[in-house]
Amino acid sequence: MNPVPLASLAPGTKAVVTEIRIPPQQRSRLLEMGLLVGTTVELVRFAPMGDPVELKLRGYNLSLRKHEAELVLVRPV
Repeated sequence: MNPVPLASLAPGTKAVVTEIRIPPQQRSRLLEMGLLVGTTVELVRFAPMGDPVELKLRGYNLSLRKHEAELVLVRPV
């Protein structure tokens, strides 16, 4: 299966990060929080207006802006 944007997953779907296309100056923040290539994530939910997106990874929940989640490519498992 080809990688898809994280924001395109349905709530409850688990996936593995395959690529992060966020610019380097913003990427380091995500890397420090554990969002790395190879990490398994679960899309928990979208906020009522669709932004932000809540993820579960490495035992905690992380919220990303929808435009950031569009730049993280994942492969559903």
